[in-house]
Amino acid sequence: MNCKLCPRMCSVDRANGQIGYCGMSEEIYAARASLHMWEEPCISGETGSGTVFFSGCTLQCVFCQNRPIANGSVGKQISVERLAEIFLELEEKGANNINLVTPTHYARQIKRALEISKNAGLMIPIVYNTSGYETVEAIQKLEGYVDIYLPDFKYKSKELSFRYSKAADYFEQASAALAEMVRQTKGAIYDTKGIMKRGVIVRHLMLPGCIEDSKAVIQYLYTTYQDDIVISIMNQYTPLPFVASISELNRKVTKKEYKELVDYAILLGVENGFIQEEDTAKESFIPIFDLEGI
Repeated sequence: MNCKLCPRMCSVDRANGQIGYCGMSEEIYAARASLHMWEEPCISGETGSGTVFFSGCTLQCVFCQNRPIANGSVGKQISVERLAEIFLELEEKGANNINLVTPTHYARQIKRALEISKNAGLMIPIVYNTSGYETVEAIQKLEGYVDIYLPDFKYKSKELSFRYSKAADYFEQASAALAEMVRQTKGAIYDTKGIMKRGVIVRHLMLPGCIEDSKAVIQYLYTTYQDDIVISIMNQYTPLPFVASISELNRKVTKKEYKELVDYAILLGVENGFIQEEDTAKESFIPIFDLEGI
């Protein structure tokens, strides 16, 4: 089967061991499954989000904070049946949800694992935690499986999306996919503790020196969807050693830059959203991919 799960449309035969743009064949590899406390409050809550970090990524950003798993260098092969067990184990540990991180290239296998685990009693919501670089067709096939969409919305600029992710069509693909996510969820639902049960949270990671593109992203999201989505404005970009040669990325976002973006969002009228504290741009906030829970 020629793989066309993501906008890369690399068309390789991953089912027979060929490696796609994502860096992976169709065999499932995952690097960590644990209760994660650092998601948005309505996702993590007090008991944590049942996060499964999959190896490989369809976007491969040059600044990726999760590079060891994005490039496939860390991970353990597991079966669909084992993945279903992991979901149930996370629920047993008290997870508020099952949080699937970079899942696109394993979408078919994840759906089978969800069917198995739900037949075995899995009850908590399913979170699809994605770069946002998705095809509408792939998102349509998730209807009925996913309760909460948690996409990034990284860029509006074609120049930036090509320079940092080799994806000049990022905005085109991400905006169309987001529209389908919003259509499926039809508004947010929370429980009595404020934990999201259904909805869309859109993340924007501010990059250093990219204030105008960040403003364009926030303006697009808010004018298009108003309060139908939650907008999460993130300042946690951490310049890791491998970006040292990219001078404009080799620093953190300044307090002034982040404040300017937050003030702009408030001026637009954004109220349904999250902002981050100042001390999140640290390597200590990046998970350790040690195969825990796999």
